Amino acid sequence: MNKSLITNVIAGIFVITGFLFNQAIVLSIGLFALSGAVTNLLAVHMLFEKVPFLYGSGVIQLKFAGFKVAIKNLILTEFFSEQKISQLLGNKTMDIDLQPVINEVDLNPAFDTLLDVIEHSQFGSMLTMFGGSAAVEPMRESFIEKMRSSLITMSQTDEFKTLVNTKLSQTSLASDSLFTTVSGLVDDRLDELTPKMVKDIIQTMIREHLGWLVVWGGVFGGLFGLVAAII
Repeated sequence: MNKSLITNVIAGIFVITGFLFNQAIVLSIGLFALSGAVTNLLAVHMLFEKVPFLYGSGVIQLKFAGFKVAIKNLILTEFFSEQKISQLLGNKTMDIDLQPVINEVDLNPAFDTLLDVIEHSQFGSMLTMFGGSAAVEPMRESFIEKMRSSLITMSQTDEFKTLVNTKLSQTSLASDSLFTTVSGLVDDRLDELTPKMVKDIIQTMIREHLGWLVVWGGVFGGLFGLVAAII
């Protein structure tokens, strides 16, 4: 269900009905609702896509480097701490299964990082209008679930396991040396990411929930239109 399209269609019906039947209140509700919905729809689009002449659009791609750093820090801190590394040092060639580790990792910091990027972007003021970080808090669980699933899928690929074992076979069993190796491996993998890939990953995770911004933009716009028409 495309919530944005439905909201805009309903607002458009109010506009047409109010205009054709000379109903000022209905027309006002429709115009305000349509303006609110379309404005938020454009804002959601600008969050992911670069729009010519609109400064600050495409913030996800603009903050690409920051996301890569956040992902690296998450992996090195949560997956390859000294304790976890010591558990991996029993055998240089092993079938590494990171799923149990990933299932126990707290991914809330990843969502907090994404939220911080949005709040400190040009969309921060718009987010504040709709209740600030609390407005997007309901998407936290969905974000964490899909991020966890993506990490598990990546860690279970033969390519990833081969890369890890190859790196392990080329280094000593010292923890600091292994940490350096893992850090290099993570850098190599992240270097393969492109801004578009990061945008697609995040867009898949949260775009469905951002659609509610369009719905509430239409609702509040319509209420403002009703008040304006009555006054």
